[in-house]
Parts: sequence; structure tokens; C-alpha cells
Amino acid sequence: MPLFPYHHPDLSEAGCDEAGRGCLAGPVFAAAVILPRDFYHPLLNDSKQLPESCRDVLRTVIEKEALAWSVAQVDAPEIDRINILKASFLAMHRALDGLRQKPEFILVDGNRFYAYAAVPHLCVVKGDGKYASIAAASILAKTWRDEYMLRLHGQFPEYDWHLNKGYPTEAHRDAIRRHGITPYHRRSFRLVPQGEQLALF
Repeated sequence: MPLFPYHHPDLSEAGCDEAGRGCLAGPVFAAAVILPRDFYHPLLNDSKQLPESCRDVLRTVIEKEALAWSVAQVDAPEIDRINILKASFLAMHRALDGLRQKPEFILVDGNRFYAYAAVPHLCVVKGDGKYASIAAASILAKTWRDEYMLRLHGQFPEYDWHLNKGYPTEAHRDAIRRHGITPYHRRSFRLVPQGEQLALF
């Protein structure tokens, strides 16, 4: 099914999405993207539905052709302090703050959002597979976060972040058991089964 190019035909719309919400380590990233009305790319879709090679191609296209785009993050200590849901919204707000063109309407992937300034918004469940601007935001959030986790892998290769990007794979949990946690792990998350977690701190 083709992506909708916009929701309001007469308003400047920013699509917002996040990446890394369910990870055990690393920041949560969010992106905000304002696309031209006539933007189209045959590969554009929800980032989770695309291979890495396609995401990388789309990142270059989006960053070049978007009217405005911004990527922001909230790091693990702040996630632990305010919780992951609030951190996801905060990352989106920071991304919106970074846009060089302010939107008149915001499309958000998901079913909840904290209002941003006085800008009206619409939450769209699975919106990254429905609206082009949300799909574009999902691409930027995912590719920027993956790139960040690859850099962290260079510092902490034992956790295989170049493969799992901080998500809760069994190999990642086994590495936590063997090597403990890093400053990038989210201490408020269930890193290993509860009986084992107390020994980590």
C-alpha cells in the first residue's frame, strides 16, 4: 500500500518517530522530518521493513531532499531517571526543536505523545507504514542510532553491539552476565532475570 504523502493538504507537517525504545543499552533516538509535498521514493517504508542497505540509501536521500530534518537523543542515565516513555517523547521534542522550519502540524508514530508547544498533532498507530514523513523519520532515527551503537561497539566489543545494537538478544544478556554493565546500559531495565540483576549493581 502506498504511503500517504500528508494528512493536511494545507499545513506544513513534521513526521516524528523514535528508535531504540526497547533496547537494554544506548540512547533512544528520535527524528523529525518535513518532506516536500511531492516527495516520493520507491523504497520509502517503515525502517523495520527494510534491509540496512536500503535504509542507508534512504537516509542520504531524505537528508538531501527534506525541507527540514533533525535527529536527537536521550541517553541511558536520563532514561533511567524519567522512564523510557517520557524519554521517547523528550527525544521527539528535542528533534522538533532542531528543525530549521517549524511545522504547523505533527504526525507521530504510536498512540501517545506529549503535546509540543501549541502545535496540533495526530498519533498514528503503525504510522511509519502509513505516512511518508513518519517513515522518513523512522529511517533517520534508526540509521543514526545504529551508527552510534557501532561506535560504542569499538569501546565495548564484548557486547556485540555491532550486531544487536543494544537490543535484548540472548547473546547480549550472556555478555552482561559475564562482563557486567557499562555506563551505556539502562539500569532501570530488566537486563537479566530479576534474581541475577541484583548482582550487577
